[in-house]
Amino acid sequence: MAEFAAAVYQNEFLPDGGTDVNAIVTITCTGAGTAGRSATGAVGSSTAGEIIIVDTSGSMGHETMEGAKDAAQAALAEIVDGTRFAVIAGTDSAFLAYPAVEEGAALAVMDAQSREEAAFAISQFRASGGTAIGSWLDLAGSVFASVPEVTQRHAILLTDGENGEQPARLDAAIQRATGYFQCDCRGAGTDWKVEELRRVAQALLGTVDIIPSPSEMREEFRAIMQTAMGRGVADAQLRVWSPQGAQVLFVRQVAPTVEDLSDRRTTVNPLTGGYPTGAWGDESRDYHVAVRLPAKAVGQEQLAARVQLALGDDVVTQGLVKATWSNDSELTAKIDKQVAHYTGQVELASMIQEGLAAKAAGDDATATTKLGRAVQLAAETGNAEATTRLKKVVDVDDEKEGTVRLKRTVDKADEMALDTASTKTTRIKK
Repeated sequence: MAEFAAAVYQNEFLPDGGTDVNAIVTITCTGAGTAGRSATGAVGSSTAGEIIIVDTSGSMGHETMEGAKDAAQAALAEIVDGTRFAVIAGTDSAFLAYPAVEEGAALAVMDAQSREEAAFAISQFRASGGTAIGSWLDLAGSVFASVPEVTQRHAILLTDGENGEQPARLDAAIQRATGYFQCDCRGAGTDWKVEELRRVAQALLGTVDIIPSPSEMREEFRAIMQTAMGRGVADAQLRVWSPQGAQVLFVRQVAPTVEDLSDRRTTVNPLTGGYPTGAWGDESRDYHVAVRLPAKAVGQEQLAARVQLALGDDVVTQGLVKATWSNDSELTAKIDKQVAHYTGQVELASMIQEGLAAKAAGDDATATTKLGRAVQLAAETGNAEATTRLKKVVDVDDEKEGTVRLKRTVDKADEMALDTASTKTTRIKK
């Protein structure tokens, strides 16, 4: 049975007149088990569903298509027997490649026979047509809905090109899928748009990344599905209680990736908001919670927030965020190391994305300033991966000062890899 624990990192001391409290809350899950298993673990009793969505549009060249088919088949091999699953081929429409049904349950039960049949269906994929990601998401939603007992819903989506639908069409499809299923997105090659797939992944509580070479697809898909199968907790909600008169400024996941959850708040009760976190495996996530309180007199104490993780109606762990007003500057001037670290990581993500956008728009001056600040932040926060990726886009003159020059020639794949990795964070060194 899964067990959760919470730890709070903050400086609770506020100066006279101070109002804003910041805390990092670490939630850790152990013993999550396997996705969709019942209490008995009986095969066929799984409540988990997996859908593999593969771009089969005309832009998929022979090598990319063969790599995608191989990757999809590798993902099939990782799906635990008893799990419901389906395969969708995506062009300018969406086609249910497996199982071959026209009505009723559109999710097969994974076993040796269905795995072999699905692998054969994937082997028949041929490239033709356009790209309509919104239609792919809508079909995935309908497929999941065909088996109501499947309550843990996850998809992998691979595309190699830019979405051909009107932006409003994709936006509407994302909205319909939000809160219904999770989706990890991958872009093959360099002809797709990072911001498009990131929008899908962020809304559907998934990840986004680039797969530069077809030879890398198989291992990437295998790893994604292994992670999905290890999420034995179907869904959890982060709950933040704050006292009467307080204002929750924001709630962000800050590790392993930056995801702002603030605008996804739902009301649990008048003083408590709920924020989606999706499925959990054996892992640890960090959340930055900021609360504004009415100032109190020096010496007074107050509970600023109660941060809980709930499975359904059951609260499984909680952390308390406190506030104490003091006139001791040695206490109030300290910034908690965790809070400072993740504040820098959030700014790092923003600087990378804004810098690359300015570069794409031909605004070299802004791009240089933003990416220079990103280099500085990456060094300050110890984000070695970001530093390595940044150095493929800029020449660094002074890392500490953030003095850089844009490289004259940059591999597009390196630039896109920096963009997709911008929201990945590193934990503070203990």
